[in-house]
Amino acid sequence: MSHPVSASSLYDRVSRVIPKAEWMSFENDVDAILKLKRRRNAVILAHNYQTPEIFHGVADIVGDSLALARKAIEVDAEVIVLAGVHFMAETAKLLNPEKTVLIPDLGAGCSLADSITPADIALLRQAHPGVPIVTYVNTSAAVKAASDICCTSGNAKQVVESLGVPKVLMIPDEHLARNVARETDVEIIAWHGHCEVHELFSADDVRQLRENHPGVTVLAHPECPPDVVAEADFAGSTAVMSDYVGRRKPARVVLLTECSMSDNVAVHHPDVEFIRPCNLCPHMKRITLGNIRAALEENRHEVTVDPAIAVAAGRAVERMLAI
Repeated sequence: MSHPVSASSLYDRVSRVIPKAEWMSFENDVDAILKLKRRRNAVILAHNYQTPEIFHGVADIVGDSLALARKAIEVDAEVIVLAGVHFMAETAKLLNPEKTVLIPDLGAGCSLADSITPADIALLRQAHPGVPIVTYVNTSAAVKAASDICCTSGNAKQVVESLGVPKVLMIPDEHLARNVARETDVEIIAWHGHCEVHELFSADDVRQLRENHPGVTVLAHPECPPDVVAEADFAGSTAVMSDYVGRRKPARVVLLTECSMSDNVAVHHPDVEFIRPCNLCPHMKRITLGNIRAALEENRHEVTVDPAIAVAAGRAVERMLAI
């Protein structure tokens, strides 16, 4: 007879990135969450930027925005807790309208999602009639509903080229749009939104990293400015960066993205040295074991989407997933 998973049995998994004394402070919440998931028939979806005690301790499904969107469709549970930011919880709800979707902290937002509104899209359509709008998933459901198709950093180029048109509007991340534009013949008109985490990295940072850590492999997220991507050895979504480390096994690597990403990938690659200059996402860090537990105990905070918006927004997400 197998024994239920417990916090103490999970520690070996994270022992390289979480000190034992710190883990002991997490154990009560981890054990409570594991029991609550069984009792409520709940699953936890966690983004790659969640801290290791969440990512490796209580999450059932982990990944980047694209992976979470795809896997959310297959969830066999009554309750989904989204350990991430609000637009991700909205996307999970769009794909699972009959399920209860909870986000542990309503303040877990996103600078990209805040940078554009449906009214902005209406003005863009007036200025560029007939040009399709490709919207990054880091947006509200209302913005998705006003768009033609969604994309993630992992499939943006594929989505843009799938439309078979010479020109697209790509919103709201200007850096992602510029980086995709360098890889395709499709003309891309960009918006002026930026990720407050990735825009802080500079090309000088990359050059200094190479000077201070000879032989380091530099991987950059495509939300970084184009000059950062140009200085890096490779650019890709968080899932692609993780796959790169597993496939190439660089002796020394730096991931130019949110801080927790390196910790979560390092768990699986003890033979790789991770250099950790990073920038914290204040929104992702609003999610904690404590408020995940409270979400399951008190059914907070339930995410809903206006039915009038949900149909069109869901269509834009499903078009992306169909590619």
